[in-house]
Amino acid sequence: MTTTTEKSATTAEKTGARTPEAASVITGARERIDTLDDRIIGLIQERMAVSAVIQDARITSGGRRVNLSREMEVLGHYRDALGKPGTGLAMTLLELCRGRV
Repeated sequence: MTTTTEKSATTAEKTGARTPEAASVITGARERIDTLDDRIIGLIQERMAVSAVIQDARITSGGRRVNLSREMEVLGHYRDALGKPGTGLAMTLLELCRGRV
């Protein structure tokens, strides 16, 4: 059987909190983050599928797979919304959506 002291020690190790109240807040917030991450992953997968449709249409019509001017727009949008780290995030997102060039 787990004692209260052992349970508090385990919670502190998992959360880094020094009080049960803080551990509870952290645990709840982490659950929310996990839910948000699942939604973000789903949206990225959806974006990848839409991007594939666009690429197929562009290639079928004789165009290139990648439209660099559009990618610059996306980079600017993320940079404007999130600052410099947004550019890195957008680059990763574009790489996921276009595959290897």
